[in-house]
Amino acid sequence: MSTPPASPAPASYKTTPNRSVSVRGVTFVYRQLGPDDGVPLILLNHLSAVLDNWDPRVVDGLAARRPVITFDNRGVGGSGGSTPDTIEAMARDAVLFIRALGYDRVDPLGLSMGGFIAQVVAAEEPGLVRKLILAGTGPAGGPGIDKVTSLTVKDIIKGVLTRKDPKEYLFFTGTAGGRRAARAFLDRLKERTDDRDKAISLSSFRAQLKAIHRWGRQAPADLSRIHQPALVANGESDRMVPSVNSVDLAARLPQGELAPLYPDAGHGGIFQHHDSFVPRALEFLEP
Repeated sequence: MSTPPASPAPASYKTTPNRSVSVRGVTFVYRQLGPDDGVPLILLNHLSAVLDNWDPRVVDGLAARRPVITFDNRGVGGSGGSTPDTIEAMARDAVLFIRALGYDRVDPLGLSMGGFIAQVVAAEEPGLVRKLILAGTGPAGGPGIDKVTSLTVKDIIKGVLTRKDPKEYLFFTGTAGGRRAARAFLDRLKERTDDRDKAISLSSFRAQLKAIHRWGRQAPADLSRIHQPALVANGESDRMVPSVNSVDLAARLPQGELAPLYPDAGHGGIFQHHDSFVPRALEFLEP
């Protein structure tokens, strides 16, 4: 069941206003756009990301046919409270947020850490999740996931030394095509100039890194508990969550489906190849 917003949803992520909802006394900030009807698509974000880190081409493309909601989980960006240091607690907060908006059926799209959260939500709240999309992510205990902290810190330092956004290194390949895609993506993130979100705090960033490290060190996940149809997407050269995890997810999920790994693309594959990802995602989400 869908609950329409109080006013018509905006047509562009660039101008979508920030909204808020109280979740057990804590304010959660979110944005909503797209049609009023249909099962809402809930976007679950990556490490250190806030509302303004979603590629507007992906959000606008999906919102052309689906209601789309992006949000800051507890303690992130403009949302209140303290950021949990486990993926399971983040998933519980995401469920509380979804229910606070009045929804009882949603389609999560989780990117990277958001994909970890989406897996837990689908397993623990099977009645809430209709379909899910898992991008640039992997199962608990997946190879290389416990290295995210060291890799992230290394590339942050590299970004400082080279005066570049660390996402150029973390999300994209070092080829000429990868560098062009990185610059285009970062330019798109700057399109919104008014009412931008707050950057993540250092304490929240540390909590997220701890949660990801724990996820990577857990025993291999029992993916048989996730019975919903799942579309898995990634670049072929993901350094943060190695692409083998996407192949593994699609193979082990009972209704998993792997989109062909995007060429010359890394962790930000769905952003770099938004023109291919968006139509594939919309096709998958059809009833």
